[in-house]
Amino acid sequence: MIPDAVRNAEGAAGDTGAVAADVLRLLAESNGTVAVAESLTGGMVAAELTAVPGASRSFRGSVTAYATELKHRVLGVDAELLAAEGAVNAQVAAEMAAGVRRVLGASWGIATTGVAGPDPQDGQPVGTVFVAVEGPGGRKTARLRLNGSRAEIRRESARTVLELLASELRENLRGQDTEQNGGI
Repeated sequence: MIPDAVRNAEGAAGDTGAVAADVLRLLAESNGTVAVAESLTGGMVAAELTAVPGASRSFRGSVTAYATELKHRVLGVDAELLAAEGAVNAQVAAEMAAGVRRVLGASWGIATTGVAGPDPQDGQPVGTVFVAVEGPGGRKTARLRLNGSRAEIRRESARTVLELLASELRENLRGQDTEQNGGI
């Protein structure tokens, strides 16, 4: 996944359910857990994960913090950051991921925040989305600029944050394999 990607969400390729199943398989392989913080996706990421049989082994729960003040009160996003930059911001996404990971006691936290439309928000145009992953190896964020309908932007945001997590999980598993094989 390329940070600052421009994508056309309309008719975007990729099955979110398959990505969710892959994430849960990778989490099970590493005995990891995930918690989700969502804004613009409004629970779609959690719904995709819990649609997979056996999700309860790795899925801890989710927080849909649609209102800006909930991002601060529930997830611990810095209030000054929210006041200065608004909720549509890479640092906000990163702090949401860290907050949900901490609050729900998961090894991985993922987050979505952005503008699905119909109107711009916090000075950001429709289609501006930030996704974040935080786990044992650190934190990764990506900015998306998506085109398409509100529904398409939300679906592509959900799929993309799951892809970012899958990529980080694969990287983490590769690192564990290298350590177990004596650094080979």
